[in-house]
Amino acid sequence: MADSPNCDLKSLSPLQLFEKVTEQGEKVRALKAGKAPKDEIDAAVRLLLSLKLSYKTTTGQDYQAGLPPKDHALINNGTTKEEDEDLVDPWNVQTSNAKGVDYDKLIVRFGSTKIDTDLINRIERATGQKPHRFLRRGIFFSHRDMDQILHAYENKKPFYLYTGRGPSSQAMHVGHLIPFLFTKWLQEAFDVPLVIQLTDDEKYLWKDMTTEKAYEYAKENARDIIACGFDVNKTFIFSDLDYLGSSTGFYKNIIKVQKHVTFNQVKGIFGFTDSDCIGKISFPAIQAAPSFSSSFPQIFNGKENIQCLIPCAIDQDPYFRMTRDVAPRIGYPKPALLHSVFFPALQGAQTKMSASDVNSSVFLNDTPKQIKTKINKHAFSGGRDTIEEHRKYGGNCDVDVSFMYLTFFLEDDDKLEQLKQAYTSGELLTGELKKVLIETLQPLIAAHQERRKQITDEVVKQFMTPRKLAFEF
Repeated sequence: MADSPNCDLKSLSPLQLFEKVTEQGEKVRALKAGKAPKDEIDAAVRLLLSLKLSYKTTTGQDYQAGLPPKDHALINNGTTKEEDEDLVDPWNVQTSNAKGVDYDKLIVRFGSTKIDTDLINRIERATGQKPHRFLRRGIFFSHRDMDQILHAYENKKPFYLYTGRGPSSQAMHVGHLIPFLFTKWLQEAFDVPLVIQLTDDEKYLWKDMTTEKAYEYAKENARDIIACGFDVNKTFIFSDLDYLGSSTGFYKNIIKVQKHVTFNQVKGIFGFTDSDCIGKISFPAIQAAPSFSSSFPQIFNGKENIQCLIPCAIDQDPYFRMTRDVAPRIGYPKPALLHSVFFPALQGAQTKMSASDVNSSVFLNDTPKQIKTKINKHAFSGGRDTIEEHRKYGGNCDVDVSFMYLTFFLEDDDKLEQLKQAYTSGELLTGELKKVLIETLQPLIAAHQERRKQITDEVVKQFMTPRKLAFEF
């Protein structure tokens, strides 16, 4: 018999109902595919229809696969308080709160799971390594199915990593390093293959640039990515403009996703309009395709059942909610995700940085003098208006950008805590905190620049050539 509701459906949020409908739909498909007895299939279908009715009653709209409800926080008589909502999508991040996005609310809205101490401890046990500072400090704060990845790893089953970069400028900024620094740690800790997608096609579609310029940026960004220290024997970096035309497996997966997602769904998920070019509408399937191992037959020997883990900023989650909905319908495992917080602009945490605004962040090609000037001039301060007030009342680390940046880049936990206490008490002044950040970033970026100089065109070509990696599948 099909499962019966195990709780009062009226008590569920719209997002919880959406997940139940999705789960039941997958059960129905599995029963049909397995040629289960007719009465069992009929009972599962009846439950699915009942769940869909409850969803429509609660939300006022029909259930659409891959299109979660808006999930505005309900207050009082079911009204929504939209003015308090953070705006988060793959192209925009805005909040009125100087502390930045409310990530606890975002977890509820997106239906992901908070990374808790138990999960971090399990990662440490599985890898035998101290958790990365991004995990220790909640910079990677949310996940989807990381427990399944760990279960697979503990049982000697393979998985692979996938992350990416949209090359919109010649030089990356320090915020762009976050997913790559963490992905490198994951790759080394678990010893798994990695694919890195450069979405130069996306930038051509969204930006005012030629395909030639987009591809040039992709190769330049590849140099910065390689300079993070990735192993060429375990890592494949690819440009969509280049790889898509040479991989039948990749294109087959794109059209499989395209066939199972409607125009209404992509409009609802990504906010596309009737005036958007059809390239934008079809692009999400291209970002979905690397989630499936058969997109890389040269690496995975044509195997279709190897699960993928995607470390990314949480604004990319809509792409992979869509992907996770489609995956079981085309016979693939759902990708798992690890979500990071946003790296704040120098001007404050209300928005993420823009590669087109050179003063919004520290870039990887900045000189030591430029780094110092940018931080001193533009880094939003949580200090008081006068030294006397600051000594008396202390600074606010929750809104101070210099402290936020140190949270990302200062490895020493004890020193970070000492800085926090000193700044909060008023002992440490804003200028002194900025000086610590400058002295942290200058050598880090100088070392990156030195590594980048060693990366020749031939090295880039090695990383970007489709090939077998140092793994057996």
